[in-house]
Amino acid sequence: MNLYAIRAIYLFEMARAWRTLMQSIISPVISTSLYFVVFGAAIGQHMNAIGGVDYGSFIVPGLIMLTLLMQSISNASFGIYFPRFTGTIYEVLSAPVSPLEIVAGYVGAAATKSVILGLIILATATAFVPVQIEHPVLMVAFLILTAVTFSLFGFIIGIWADGFEKLQLVPLLIVTPLTFLGGSFYSIEMLPPFWQTVSLFNPVVYLVSAFRWSFFGQSEVDIGLSLGMTGLFLVLCLGGIVWIFRSGYRLKV
Repeated sequence: MNLYAIRAIYLFEMARAWRTLMQSIISPVISTSLYFVVFGAAIGQHMNAIGGVDYGSFIVPGLIMLTLLMQSISNASFGIYFPRFTGTIYEVLSAPVSPLEIVAGYVGAAATKSVILGLIILATATAFVPVQIEHPVLMVAFLILTAVTFSLFGFIIGIWADGFEKLQLVPLLIVTPLTFLGGSFYSIEMLPPFWQTVSLFNPVVYLVSAFRWSFFGQSEVDIGLSLGMTGLFLVLCLGGIVWIFRSGYRLKV
């Protein structure tokens, strides 16, 4: 494996994040802080505790997961699409770099940026609401696992897209609605029985539930099932990338 190539791609993508600090880090943090102000500090004072957890604290894992999913997909899809759009991808293709090394470099950088952003938002949340983390090691592990999984998904979108419109199609029309309906701002146990059953077909429910468990030690879905669903999605994303490259697809517009 060409570790120098992976390192070069990784460092280039990370440097781009620091050059666009306002867009990459500051803007998502400000947007999420507004959620804490409105839902946590304002509305949360008039909401009953959920499972013994103050509402403002209850939504912290959901908001982090919302940002993590969107930013992982956005970072990875844009990271691979932009070189295709500008034509600089040919510099990578002409180098002795395998598809595995390309994926490792771009996805690794996208996941790293998402994890850093998630940790910053977690630190920001403590300024608005009390936050407790019962399983910090598992919280970080699940944060990394989710970031890598959805960065792989974003990489697939970046390869599939042939225009900037398609880059936003899946995140806006599919991922965002699933995230808002996945228990980010409420417990699915608050829903009628029929809608609780329907919610179980939403994969984001398992992500939010497992992440919330790492904070409060309680979840709406069995933690083993949640981790299993996350692992399944990771395997599907890896399989999708393997299929794309084995089918002879080339990284060009």
